[in-house]
Amino acid sequence: MKLMSFNTQHCLNYIKQEVDYEIMAKAILDCEADIVGLNEMFDEAEGAKFGAQTARLSDLTSLKNHFFAKAIDDFEGPYGNGLLSRYKIESAESIIIPDPNPREYPGGYYETRCILKAKLEGGITVLVTHFGLNPDEQRNAVKAVLEHITDEKCILMGDFNITPDNDLLLPIREKMVDTGAHFSPDKKSFPSDKPTIKIDYIFISHDIELVSADIPELVASDHRPHIAEIKL
Repeated sequence: MKLMSFNTQHCLNYIKQEVDYEIMAKAILDCEADIVGLNEMFDEAEGAKFGAQTARLSDLTSLKNHFFAKAIDDFEGPYGNGLLSRYKIESAESIIIPDPNPREYPGGYYETRCILKAKLEGGITVLVTHFGLNPDEQRNAVKAVLEHITDEKCILMGDFNITPDNDLLLPIREKMVDTGAHFSPDKKSFPSDKPTIKIDYIFISHDIELVSADIPELVASDHRPHIAEIKL
């Protein structure tokens, strides 16, 4: 089974700076992914600029099972995380991460975030999330994630906006395996053309066997995808 965490920047081609579903779908197909966690996705709504982006990528990749989890209503449409799966989605929901109140960094950019939580056939739990930019947002995100991690057949992935040396990851690492720890530390994910930092992650529960993990040199979005092959 192959996993992929992919911040698509609402399917924006990083080089051409235009929405390009085909290049995003090609990246997913090239990685031969079975389960894909998507960040920065729009969904359809009356008057929205973009349509159902997760559904569009589902059609283009033949990963027929899909779900969109709304975090906010942006002026261009509902915005949040997405999931593509080769396996049946038995249930799915959007869990809003509490906003810091009061904010510790009044001058910072704040945005309400969410966790997409899905139960797949075979008892697999998938969590897809996108942490905020500020440390107080990130602390709230870690706390929310910890409440939904299961001990068995659990996958957590997304853009955490923090680097691997950040101590905020320690509570997650205590409960799960960081697949990125199994490739060389020079593997970075952002920006995709000349990456300087790693901020994208795939974690798995301890009962899942990790076969391999990588950040392939793909330039589609502004992030390179993070991939992992596992055995249940």
